[in-house]
Amino acid sequence: MKKILNDPKDYVDEMLEGFTAAHPEFYAQPERRVIARAGGAIAGKVGIVTGGGSGHLPVFTGYVGPGFLDACAIGDVFASPSAEQMAGAIRRANGGAGVLRLYGNYGGDVMNFDMAGEMVDMEDDIRTSTVVLADDVVSAPNEEAEKRRGVAGMIYAFKIAGAAADTMADLDEVTRIAQKAADACRSIGMALSPCIVPQAGKANFEIGDGEMEMGMGIHGEPGIWRDSLKPADAITDEMIDRILADRPLARGDRVSVLVNSLGATPLEELYIMYRRVRQRFDEAGVEIVMPLVGRYATSMEMTGATLTVIALDDELETYLKAPAACAYWRVG
Repeated sequence: MKKILNDPKDYVDEMLEGFTAAHPEFYAQPERRVIARAGGAIAGKVGIVTGGGSGHLPVFTGYVGPGFLDACAIGDVFASPSAEQMAGAIRRANGGAGVLRLYGNYGGDVMNFDMAGEMVDMEDDIRTSTVVLADDVVSAPNEEAEKRRGVAGMIYAFKIAGAAADTMADLDEVTRIAQKAADACRSIGMALSPCIVPQAGKANFEIGDGEMEMGMGIHGEPGIWRDSLKPADAITDEMIDRILADRPLARGDRVSVLVNSLGATPLEELYIMYRRVRQRFDEAGVEIVMPLVGRYATSMEMTGATLTVIALDDELETYLKAPAACAYWRVG
């Protein structure tokens, strides 16, 4: 194992200490494993919180900021934060207008956020709502979409819900828009190599030097096939085809597309993939709005990529283009 660390048990806390020290204009750490917007909650605005395991930067903590999220609870690498930490994040995000819980569909996160919602309702009289991202098209069939994993589609949901909250819309309206964004997202991933969880000290799965796995999840969850490495265009075509089979698009439709590195995949290779995405969508007469290419949701140093497509209408596009700022993504 080669990691730049001190004691593995201090990995997350030392990372968060450096994270907030590097970007004090955006982030504060008011309590252990909770990141909040610098300056605190905004009175009268719906708060938005997320949470999940560390190891996925910029998710989850990186998207706290104006036009994005208000607070985040963070757990150990690939492990859910506690209900108490999630409740702490909800309290820090509360400006008196209620709080939206917006996060990915993983068992521990769902259970602990549900508990946290009950805690703040009873103890603090904070009204909350929930939107769960389940955008990974290969993790369950369409008729069981509620069982799907949440992956990089949550980036779009953070941005769109955050813009809606900035209009001072009420909790029901912000929740509606967040759910609409979540429902419009489809994603798929692929992997070439594993990552190493610091406290485990070993790779989280094994894969041959000349192999790839299609459909693998961001924690190393099994995909749908493993075979020899394919050319970039063949990989990208299959990812597009599987997304479009689940959520068809018509000529004249507008989308935004995220080509995301899982950690180690360089930008050069992401742009090779985006080149093919653009070719395919141009041929289909589908317009790409505000494409994103880079490291937006990682899995430590895993080599691989995810592709996310969000179908846009005028409402979603307006919120996507609204001004927002955090250390990892600025709009306007």
